[in-house]
Amino acid sequence: MSAHAHDHDHDHQHGDECSIPTFDNRELIVREDILARAKELAQLITTTEEVDLYQRSEKMIQSHERVQGLIATIKKKQKELVAFQSTFKNPAMVEKIEAEIDTIQDELDNIPIVQQFQQSQVDVNYLLQSIVSVIRDSVAEKLDVEAATPAEAPEECD
Repeated sequence: MSAHAHDHDHDHQHGDECSIPTFDNRELIVREDILARAKELAQLITTTEEVDLYQRSEKMIQSHERVQGLIATIKKKQKELVAFQSTFKNPAMVEKIEAEIDTIQDELDNIPIVQQFQQSQVDVNYLLQSIVSVIRDSVAEKLDVEAATPAEAPEECD
């Protein structure tokens, strides 16, 4: 019998150190049951008041002529800005257009429906961050509890 024969089935790297499997995030496959629960949680989140307000605000903005006009103007000015920065290399025009964009952006930001939409974005983001924090903290707590319990000593590397 060989010195490396085992009655279990896994890859072994023999050397001076024990090998610990490493995972690349792109290679990890999340268990189907975890994905299914995550999708259930996502569906539940979409029923919250915060998400409802966000969706209503977004629809109001999309149909608000003044808001859409200001957004279109900003996009046009941004294209002009790029042209004067890279093609024409005209710093004076760049500065002038940047000031125009800032003025239009200020006007846009002072429209109540835009303020409501921006606040709803902040609220939904906070909700999501809170949920991620609860999950992260719960997993960390579970790991700490398990780490605090005596475990069998690891087998020696051969």
